[in-house]
Amino acid sequence: MEILLYLTFALFCWPIVTCNDEQSLEPGAEGFLKREHTLVRPFQGTVLVYAELWDFTGSTIVTGTHIRLTPDHQSKAGAIWNRIPCMLRNWEVLIHFKVHGNGVDLYGDGFAFWLTKGRNEMGKVFGSKDPFSGLAIFFDTYSNQNGEHAHVHPYVSAVVNNGSMSYDHDYDGTHIQIAGCSAPFRGREHDTFASIRFVNNRLTAKLDIDGNGEWRQCFDADEVFLPLGYFFGISAATGDLADNHDILTFKVFELPADETSDISDTALLNLVPHAKTAEAPRDKPVGVFQRKSMSTIFMFLILLIVCGGIVFFLVKRQQTNAKKRFY
Repeated sequence: MEILLYLTFALFCWPIVTCNDEQSLEPGAEGFLKREHTLVRPFQGTVLVYAELWDFTGSTIVTGTHIRLTPDHQSKAGAIWNRIPCMLRNWEVLIHFKVHGNGVDLYGDGFAFWLTKGRNEMGKVFGSKDPFSGLAIFFDTYSNQNGEHAHVHPYVSAVVNNGSMSYDHDYDGTHIQIAGCSAPFRGREHDTFASIRFVNNRLTAKLDIDGNGEWRQCFDADEVFLPLGYFFGISAATGDLADNHDILTFKVFELPADETSDISDTALLNLVPHAKTAEAPRDKPVGVFQRKSMSTIFMFLILLIVCGGIVFFLVKRQQTNAKKRFY
């Protein structure tokens, strides 16, 4: 069935992929484009073919020029998930994206790139399931914490999970990240791109967000181990804050294999995802909880005092009016 889907896609979309290709980007130049994992414009007119290879869920809307995962409205979540498992040992993903909205100082929450065992499951982590097994790279536009591990947002971070760790929104996932960087990709008038590359157990990310066609490295993490047979996806979510999260192109390239590797495909299919450079999971600092608790108590006391004052005023007024009636 997967072979039939691939042949159908190649037959109908080969001219579209080749004739409407994006600008030649330095990342991906050495690889072979895998069309069964790829989404390119124009989307309308080929949506039925793409629907055989991709799931479009939640608030996702497909137009001719972009795929909007969320509109600039509160409490929205959307995702796209590839139906074909990735059997590539070495690969690169190029994402042409745009995050924008009406917010000037406050906006959120961001989007996430996925390569995971499960697929098409909505949840609380940028619109996808938590916990997950596999790789996630978060493009986070809103900072939820200002403590020990604070960093400037927007922030791009990578997490490799074996399904045993949950994403901590209060700390923006920094407790389990393997690497990350601050990157002002939101609200740009020009095109913004991300390159995610996995070669010989080395995970790197580069960004082109300044409009000058130059790539800068976000992170480089060695000794990252990912299985075969997992699924590509992208999801996004808004909460009390909102933004448009648009995907304009999603390309997957197969990169040259490491000829020295003697690990079989069967072994890689059964591999448990892990990264030796990952930060060890740790408890949250008690002080942060104390500050949050004290803040909550303080607000409650103020509310209690205000309500008490209002009740006291109303009672005194009623007593005064009652005395006047006896004169």
